[in-house]
Amino acid sequence: MNVRYDEDFMMLSKAFGRWAMVGFLVMAALAGGINRAVADQGEDPNEPISILEWLVTDSVEQALPAFDEVKNLEGKVFELKNLLGFEPVEIKEWWPMAGDELDWDGELKLQWRQRAASEDPNHFVRLSEGAEDGSAGSAEMIYLAAYVEAKRWMKIELEVKSCHLLKAYLDNQEIATKASSEKPAKKESAKPGKATAKLVLETGKHLLLIKALRDPNNAEDWQIQAELKPDEGWQSCNLVLGVDPASKMNLGRLAHSPSVGQVSISPDGELIGLVRRGRKSLEGKSESWLELRRSVDNSLVNTYRGGMKISSIKWAPVGRKFSYTSSENGERTLWLVDLETGLVKPLIEDVKEMGGYSWSPEGSFIIYSVTEKPEKDETEKTGLRRVRGMEDRQSGWRNRSFLYQLNVATGTRRRLTAGRLSTNLNSISPDGKKVLFSQSRPNYEERPYEETEMFVLELSTMKVESLWKNKWSASAQWSPDGEKLLVTGGPATFGEIGENVPAGMITNDYDTQAFIFDLQTKEVDPITREFDPQIKGEWWSKTEDAIYFRAVDKSHVRLFRFDPAAKTYEVIDTGVEVLGGMDIAENYPRAVYTGSSAAMPLKVFTMELKERKPQLLLYPGQKEYRDVTLSEVERWTFRNERNVEIEGRIYYPPEFDAGEEYPCMVYYYGGTNPVSRSFDGSYPYNLWAGQGYVVYILQPSGATGFGQEFSALHVNDWGIIVADEIIDGVKQFLAAHAFVDAERVGCLGASYGGFMTQLLQTRTDIFAAAVSHAGISSISSYWGEGYWGYLYCAISAADSHPWSRPELFVKQSSLFNADKINTPLLLLHGTVDTNVPPGESIQLFTALKLLGREVELVEVEGQNHGISEYKKRKLWMKTIMAWFDKHLKDQPQWWEELYEEK
Repeated sequence: MNVRYDEDFMMLSKAFGRWAMVGFLVMAALAGGINRAVADQGEDPNEPISILEWLVTDSVEQALPAFDEVKNLEGKVFELKNLLGFEPVEIKEWWPMAGDELDWDGELKLQWRQRAASEDPNHFVRLSEGAEDGSAGSAEMIYLAAYVEAKRWMKIELEVKSCHLLKAYLDNQEIATKASSEKPAKKESAKPGKATAKLVLETGKHLLLIKALRDPNNAEDWQIQAELKPDEGWQSCNLVLGVDPASKMNLGRLAHSPSVGQVSISPDGELIGLVRRGRKSLEGKSESWLELRRSVDNSLVNTYRGGMKISSIKWAPVGRKFSYTSSENGERTLWLVDLETGLVKPLIEDVKEMGGYSWSPEGSFIIYSVTEKPEKDETEKTGLRRVRGMEDRQSGWRNRSFLYQLNVATGTRRRLTAGRLSTNLNSISPDGKKVLFSQSRPNYEERPYEETEMFVLELSTMKVESLWKNKWSASAQWSPDGEKLLVTGGPATFGEIGENVPAGMITNDYDTQAFIFDLQTKEVDPITREFDPQIKGEWWSKTEDAIYFRAVDKSHVRLFRFDPAAKTYEVIDTGVEVLGGMDIAENYPRAVYTGSSAAMPLKVFTMELKERKPQLLLYPGQKEYRDVTLSEVERWTFRNERNVEIEGRIYYPPEFDAGEEYPCMVYYYGGTNPVSRSFDGSYPYNLWAGQGYVVYILQPSGATGFGQEFSALHVNDWGIIVADEIIDGVKQFLAAHAFVDAERVGCLGASYGGFMTQLLQTRTDIFAAAVSHAGISSISSYWGEGYWGYLYCAISAADSHPWSRPELFVKQSSLFNADKINTPLLLLHGTVDTNVPPGESIQLFTALKLLGREVELVEVEGQNHGISEYKKRKLWMKTIMAWFDKHLKDQPQWWEELYEEK
C-alpha cells in the first residue's frame, strides 16, 4: 500500500485531526510501508515537498586533466566548475531503476541503489563524510535520480542544496547548476549553497537527475537536499515523488522510441536486413543505419552506420550480396555489399534525383529511375506562368521520371525510356528479358480525370507493346512462370467485372482489389471480388503455389494466403493486429515483417510460412517502453439505424477505476481508410489515455476493409451518414459507460476527419470541445483549390460537381452552417498544406469569430498536410492536449501558458 500526499490524505487530516492521521499512517505502514518519497507536509497544500528517496549510483573518481593549473589563452586555469560542466557520459536515454548497472569504462560498473534521506527536518541524503583536514583525495562524482509525477500540468520551483558542486537535469535536460563549494569557517559548519529552477511539469512522470561533484578540498560532508515547491495557485497534492520508474505513456517516450523503417530478407531466407531509425538528441536530430541479422537465431552479423541516410536495402538474387542507397546533398549512391568477400563498392555514385531501383531476377542488371527537371520555365523569365492543367499547380509536376538499365558486372548503363510522360517501373519478367512499366496522363473528359496505360518493353529489341489502357490507375507484377500478371487497383480497374455493389451504388475505387491478368488470352480474373479486406501488399510465391496478401480487415491489417487453384483465402496469425512492412524470401518459405497492436509497440518478427509460428526478432523500443504501463484496449461496437454493426474500441486510462468519472476523447477519420489498431501514428491514443482520458475510436460507414458495399457508402455522401453514425455511436457509448462524464466529451479528427469534426458541430451539441486538423470547411473550395481536391472528389463525389450538386458542395459544408456551431473549436493547419489548403481553416475561423463563438486557429509554420518537423510536431501534440485539458478538465493553465497573451 502506497500512501501519497493527495486530496484524500488532506481531507482525512482535516476531518479527523492528527490522531486519526497517525492511525492512518500506522495502518499504511503495517500494510506494506509508507512511500517515503514525500515528506509529511502537514495541512498546507503549498508547503514545499522534500525528496525522501533517491536512486544513487556508486561514486567514481574524477581526476583533473593534465596541465589543469596552466592558464589558457584567456588567463584561466581548469577548475572544478569546468569539470562539472563536462559531461562524461550520455544521459539522454536514462530512466533508471534500482539494480540497473551503468557500464562506466569496461571494468567499472556503477549500480543504481535506493537510498533514503535523513529523518531530520533537512532531509539530506548523505553521500560521504568530509575529511577533518579538508583534504580527501581526488574529486568524486555521483548521480542521483528521483521521479516526479504530476497529476496535472503545473508550475513548480526546484531547490537543491549542498556544500559541494552539482548540476540538475529534468527529463535529461540541464535546468540548474551550482558551481560553488561552501567550506567550513574555523569550527563552524558552512551554510549549504543552492541551485534553483522554475519548472513547468506536464501531466505524467518526470526524471529529476542530479550530478553531484565532491570538492576534495572541502571538509564539509558530501550531502544533498532537494525540495519542490508549487507556484502560487498550485497544490503540492498534485505531485507524487518516488524512485519507481513505472509510468504512463508520455510524449517523450513516444517521440524518442527507435523504430524500423524497412525489412528485407535474403533469397535463401537466412539473413535479414533492417533499416533502423533513432533519435540522436533531445532536439530531434535523427539517424538511420543498417543492420544484418541471422534469421534463425537473431544474432547480429554486421552494422553499417556513420551519418549517412540509408534506405532501399535489396538483396541480389544470386550470392550473398545486397544493395542499398545512401543520400547526401540531394544525390544518391547505390552500394553493393558482398558478404563473402567483404567488398563494399558503389555501383553508381552521386546521381542527382535518383529514384527507386529493382534487381533483375538473375542478378545481372538493375533497373533504376532518374527524375529530370526542366531547366527553366516562364516564371523565372517573366514572373508570369501559364498553368497547363490542374496538375501543373503542383510543385514538380513538370518533372519527368525515366528508366535506366545498369549492368552490374561492367558498370555500363543505358537509358530505356524518354518522351513527354514519366515511366513507372512495375516489374521485371522472370527470365529478365522484359520490363513492365506504366504511364499516366490527364484526361478531363471523364472521371477520374486521368488514364493509365500499361506497357511491356522487350529489352533486346527495345520494342514496346501496350497491354491495356484504362481510366483507373493500377500496378502489376509478373507471375513466377511469366504467363500471368497480378494486378492491383480499384474495383473498376477492368470495368464492372471487379465490382461488387448493389444496383445504383457507385464503387469506392480507393478500395483496392486484386486481379489476375492472363497475358495470352487477355482474360481478367477478379480474385478479390468476394473478399472484403482491402489489398495493401502482395507477394506471388516462387516456392509454393500461393499468393500472399497484406490486407486491411476492418481495424486490423492481416496476412492472407490465397490458393489460385482452389480460389480460397486463409488468414495467417502473425501475432500482431496491424501488419506493417514485410518481405518474403525468393527461394525459401520464410518471411520477415514488422507489426504492432493497439497496446503493443512495433516489433520485428520472422515466420516459417509452412509452420506459421511468429518468432520475435527485434523489439526496437524495449528499453524505452520497459517501465511504461499501457492502456487496456477493449473492442466496443454498436448497431446503426440500418442495423449494421459499427466497429470501435476503447482505450482505458492506466489505473482505471470504474467507480470514477472520466473525461472522454472521441476520435474518427470517417473517410476511406479505417483507423487501424496500430500503436504508432500521428494521433497517439495511448498517450491520451495516459493523460487521464477514456478514448473512444469508431469506424463509421464508408471505410475500406469491410467489403465493397460498405466502402461505397463513402461515395456522394460527404459526411451525412458518417456524422449521424458518430452522434448515434457516442450517445450509445455514453449510455453504456457510466464512468464517462457526458458533460466532458471532446472530439477530434484530421483531414477528412477534420471536415467531420466541423460538420459534427453543425449537427449536435453533445461535445464540450472539438479539434479539427487540416479540416475542410467548404467542399467546393477544397474541390477547386486543393492540389488533389478534384481528383479525390472524382471518387468521393463521383459525377457530382458544385454546379450540379449544390446541396452536397454547399449545404454540407460547415462554412455555410457556421451559425449552428456552438462548441469551442480548435482549428489546426500547416501553412503550406497542399492537400487541404490553409484557407479551409481560415475561412471558418473568420466566420466563427464574427459570430462571437469560441474558436482558436493555430497555424504550424512551414508544415504540409501532416506535421513532420520534430519540435513543431511535439508542440502541435501538446496544443491538442492543452485544449482538451482546458475544456474537459477545467484546467486552462497549460493552454494559457502556450498561447494566451502575456
